[in-house]
Amino acid sequence: MIARPIRRPRERLLVAGLLAPALLLLFVFVLLPALWAVAISLTNQALTGVDARSPRFIGLDNYERLLADRTFFASLARSGTFVFASAIVGQSLLGFVAAFLLAGKHIRGRGVFSAAILLPLVVPETVAALAWASMTAPSELGTLNRIVGVAGVGPVRWLQEYPMASIIVINTWRGIAFAMVLFAAALESVPRELLEAAEVDGASGRQQLRYVTLPLIKYAVLLFLLLTTITTFGVFGLVYFLTRGGPGGETTLLTVYIYEHSFRFFELGFGSAAAVVMLAIVLALGLFYVRLLKARI
Repeated sequence: MIARPIRRPRERLLVAGLLAPALLLLFVFVLLPALWAVAISLTNQALTGVDARSPRFIGLDNYERLLADRTFFASLARSGTFVFASAIVGQSLLGFVAAFLLAGKHIRGRGVFSAAILLPLVVPETVAALAWASMTAPSELGTLNRIVGVAGVGPVRWLQEYPMASIIVINTWRGIAFAMVLFAAALESVPRELLEAAEVDGASGRQQLRYVTLPLIKYAVLLFLLLTTITTFGVFGLVYFLTRGGPGGETTLLTVYIYEHSFRFFELGFGSAAAVVMLAIVLALGLFYVRLLKARI
């Protein structure tokens, strides 16, 4: 069905009125801060000292400094590893497995299983960080150490010995619920007639999944990858609360790098330049996924 074009002035005014609040919110909370960050990145704005009172325009000096900073590229590489392992692999794979299991007709305790997976979605980030800080405590009283202690393994300093792996697992745990909900909705939209026809033709369950189900839900998969890549790239509170970017900078993601230079070293202009680079990377990733979705912007 082809949508009828809006021709009447009254209809145009109605559409404009309905879109105005959303567009205003986008302008105030998305576009305006982004433009402000770009403007600040071209100055030597600081939070203390002489530069805080009288900032001056320095052009692309902050960006040239970024290109010469090895710690910036190291934090960018860590963010890439974190996003790939936590979002693209962890959340997508485990979320799809959870949704696929829930779609089965012979699964018992489906309600309990769903509630257990959906729980991380309703837990605030601070509460989740506190819970995992207790679970990964280095003493024998830590939950994980109690579990491995049954096998005779001594107390493990999880956040000190395996910091990157720990935050990847924790963030994966946080995102499985959203992945499961989205994939479950996509799996429900697959026509049962097609699966039954494939079964009659002799297709195994694996073949039905590969040649029928996955092609039909590929747009839902790409949409989830778009959303989870963007949100995971911007994760800050969970990581900073658990590790503060340590030990030895091993979990200093790009968001932590931006925060430290902006509010710990008080170099607001330099931190804004790093934030603008991060914004450009996220936009590029978003456009890449949109092209895969064959959507028009």
